[in-house]
Amino acid sequence: MPRIGLMTSGGECAGLNTALRAVVPRADLGHGWKVIGIEIGTLGLFQKLVENRPLSPNDFDGTLIRQSGTILGSTNTGNPLASESLDGSLALLKKLGDKVGISLICIPKTIDNDVGVTEVAVGYDTAVHVATEALDLLQPTAASHGRVNILKVMGWDAGHILLFFGIVVGADVILILEIPYDIARVARHLETAKERGRRFALIIVVEAVKSLEGGEVTGGNATGTKLLGGIGHTLTARLSKIVTPDIRLTVLGHVQRGGIPTARDGLMTSACGVRAGDLLAEGARNRMAAWRSRAVIDVPIADAISAYHSVDSDGSVVATARDLGISFGYR
Repeated sequence: MPRIGLMTSGGECAGLNTALRAVVPRADLGHGWKVIGIEIGTLGLFQKLVENRPLSPNDFDGTLIRQSGTILGSTNTGNPLASESLDGSLALLKKLGDKVGISLICIPKTIDNDVGVTEVAVGYDTAVHVATEALDLLQPTAASHGRVNILKVMGWDAGHILLFFGIVVGADVILILEIPYDIARVARHLETAKERGRRFALIIVVEAVKSLEGGEVTGGNATGTKLLGGIGHTLTARLSKIVTPDIRLTVLGHVQRGGIPTARDGLMTSACGVRAGDLLAEGARNRMAAWRSRAVIDVPIADAISAYHSVDSDGSVVATARDLGISFGYR
């Protein structure tokens, strides 16, 4: 019986178990394959004895497919090809696949939604939903006390999450990496809103936003891994010196990666998972199942890696935010 290996790699997100549930029944019932789950991502793959477990359709019930995270485990640290500069788990897996000649089929997943040639990646829609709920909960306390509330959310190179949920919940200021900001303009926007009768304000900032001097605001942990995230504290300290309202910081953190997958994430993930199994059956290599125009397509993995998808600072969504009176602190 033919066998395939199935793994989740990089940062976890909502919808991964749904993807596993889509691939396993299609492979088992549709093509008669045995499915081996590779545990802990690339870390498990490179053990002397590959960490693995058999997977069957019976492993996935209604509860599990609605569960966030991944039953196989994952890792977003370490690089088995340390001598080569690789950006992201997708690039790493393609390089590994090329070296050993395996048939690699991928599904796009990232809360940042920065994978190219797909309209949306697994986990993004749920992350937007979680962040929207968080700001909805912050708004009443900010209004009650007349405060400026800053919400820092996860994100490395793309500000799609902030842009979308910032518009939905009516944020006053959105700070993303793609648009440079000036702290004086942010303060002026807050003061102008106050003069017009608004007693509170909501600022959202992505963790990758640089300091006023243009450098990354980073920290580290015991393993030496570089961590972003200090920009929230920096903004709070700087704004407290130049605006009159009380300022409070909330860090959403890894809560943003959780949550029950939204219907959109669940549907898209299921469709991409089924297509991934069929691509293997067709003998495809180095392809990615992607979502475009309400349908599943497949594209070369190389195209997905090279066509990085960041926020278009001159695009219609940014223009909509500005027309609604949202400031980006633009210099």
